[in-house]
Order: sequence, then structure tokens, then C-alpha cells
Amino acid sequence: MKKYWLLLLLAVLTLLIVACNGEGAKESSTDSSASKEAEGEQGGTIKIGVLASLTGALESYGKQTQRGFDLGIEYATNGSMEVNGKKIEIVYEDTETKPEVAVQKATKLLEDDKVDFLVGSSSSGDTLAVLPLAEEYEKIMVVEPAVADSITGAEFNDYIFRTGRNSSQDAYAAAAAIANKGVKIATFAPDYSFGWDGVKAFKTAAEKLGAEIVLEEYADPAATDFTSNLQKVIDAKPDYLFVVWAGANSPWNQIADLKIQEKGIKISTGAPDIIALKFMNPLIGMEGFSVYYHTLPQNDVNQWLVEEHQKRFDEVPDLFTPGGMSAAISIVEALKKSQGDADGKKLIGIMEGMSFETPKGTMTFRKEDHQALQSMYSIRLEQQEGVDYPVPVLIRELSPEETAPPISN
Repeated sequence: MKKYWLLLLLAVLTLLIVACNGEGAKESSTDSSASKEAEGEQGGTIKIGVLASLTGALESYGKQTQRGFDLGIEYATNGSMEVNGKKIEIVYEDTETKPEVAVQKATKLLEDDKVDFLVGSSSSGDTLAVLPLAEEYEKIMVVEPAVADSITGAEFNDYIFRTGRNSSQDAYAAAAAIANKGVKIATFAPDYSFGWDGVKAFKTAAEKLGAEIVLEEYADPAATDFTSNLQKVIDAKPDYLFVVWAGANSPWNQIADLKIQEKGIKISTGAPDIIALKFMNPLIGMEGFSVYYHTLPQNDVNQWLVEEHQKRFDEVPDLFTPGGMSAAISIVEALKKSQGDADGKKLIGIMEGMSFETPKGTMTFRKEDHQALQSMYSIRLEQQEGVDYPVPVLIRELSPEETAPPISN
């Protein structure tokens, strides 16, 4: 009998030991899962795919954006290159300024690289081709620096946010710089969609401010002799000639040869990047507008950009550098608000109406069309000692409200 009770006691003890070990293993497993879950929330990687023209005709634009974006991530993360404990990885792809290549590269970024965000591109054509992919894959795409109005207009979808300005903002800035009640303005532009759209937007903005458009003159975009076109401008006797132009065959030398400014007609246009400014010496004294020149904005972010860019590249940031930086800052700020969650649907609600600090001051993503409202600059081109191109000098800063384009989506 004693032997029976002894065996029974041993069996009970064995069961208790097994049960305790099992419970301990369960607790250990639970702790491990919780630890992994916490690690998953804090660790991991945010991948950003940037599309840009890194070769070809728009190479300088793409490389300016690339430099600005790298600096922007560094600035917004205080040098850690992390947000909410997640490392930020940037993957650049060259669109070659070909829409079909842009689609291929964007698809590669989304499917192979598994990026959380898209950014780009240098060309409006490339960008418009990629927009539907952002919606299909439900990923936020920050558009920079493409300017076509249709990006946040007719071709808009909820996953698109633009830090770059659009064509209408350029036109509104141009009008704000020169248009007033009773001012007579002639326009001169190439005879294709770029010129037509630019003049249309400018005319709308200028007439709202009380100016009168006395002539709309269009020239063959491939022409090199604009004498007959410019003679029509002289005959119209406007107060200003507003020029919309892109390309090496610019009309600036002929405008100077015909002494249009000496006839009392002031010239106005947008101040381009530094390379293009080198061809604008005939326009010294001109009043117009600028999207960005490194001396125009007065704020801490721009000061940091100028100093760091000069230190690292031995040159000042150019027209599209601050845009790349602004795009990067907007993504980091959105991720801070989402606690590192890159879910596109969640980020839409966070980014709509979101304001953030950039080299151009405060930008705000307008809720209705996700266009970033931003400052522009009324400027005069002046000659400065030691500089081999006309320098844009600030007349006054144009507020985001002054240059806000129509909602067209």
C-alpha cells in the first residue's frame, strides 16, 4: 500500500512540474511576441523612391532635386536619417525624361523595391504618366518639381501631394509683380501648349488685378528671328511686355537689339535657374518674379540649406534644390504625425491641410487639391560685382495667399 501511495505522489508531482513548465513557456512565448511586436513598431525601414531626370536635357534639374532631397531628409531628422525609430532609405531612379521609362522605373520601385513613397519628377510628362500608379498601389506621391496644372487638376487623385509650385502659381506671381489697375500689358510666348497655358493663366490673374492685356503675340517655338513679332509689341505700346519662354532660342538679345525698354516698354518674366540667368544680361533692370533664389527667403531653414550646400558642393543651391528639400521635409513631418506609419490612406488625412517649414518659409497642402501654397518673390534683375549674371533682388515677398492658384480638380 505504501508503494502505491508513493507512486501516486510521484505522478502528481510530475504533472505539476509539466504544467508549471508549460505555463512558463507560454509566458515566455507571450513576452517574446510582445517584444517582437514592439520591435516591429519601432524598427524597420521607410523606403522612398525618387524619380528624376538624372541624365539628358533636364539633368541639372534632377540633380538639384536629388541634392535638396538628401539634405532635406538629413535636416528633418536632425542627422539621424530615422523617423520614429525607422531608418529612411532613398532609392533614386533616372526617368531619362521619357514618360514610358518613368512608368517602368516607378513600377520597379513599387514592386521590386517595395517603396512606401514616390517622389518626382523633373518633367510634367513623366509625372503625369506615373500618377495613376500612386493610386493603384495606394502610396503617397509627393510631386516635385513638375509644374503642369493638370497634376493637381484634371489628373489629380487623393494620393498626390505637390510641394512644387504649378503653372498658375507662376502666372499669379508674375501678375502680382506688375499688374495693377490701368496697366497695359502685351504677352509674348511660343505657339504651343506651354505658351498658350502660361499666357491664359497670366491673363486671368492680371485682369483680376485690373490690368489690360492689349496684345497676345505667339511665335514659332523653333524660330530664331522674332523681329516681326516684337514689332507688333512695339506698335501696341504697352506698359509691360510679359514673356513666357523656354529653350535656347530665347528672344532676349533681339529685345535688347530693338531697344524695347528704351521705348518705354518694361520687360517682365520669371527669373530662371542660374545657368539660364547667364543669358539674361540684356534684361538687367527687368522686374518680374522668382520661384527661388538663395538670397531671397529669410528663414532658418534656408540659411541652413545655403550654408550646408556651399560647404559640401562649393556652390549655392539653385532653383530646384529647395523643392527637393521641401518634399523630403513634408514626408518626414507626415511620418512624425503618423508615428512612423506609412499607410497611404492614413497619411492622406494627416497631410491634407498640413503645414511645414521649408527653405521658402511655411508651406501648406491645400485640402481640396493637395497643392502646396507657398511664397513667391517679386524681383528686379540687377548687376552685382563679382557675379557674372543678373541677380534677382527682392522687391517684396508674395504671400501664399496672393499666389494661390484656382482649384481645378
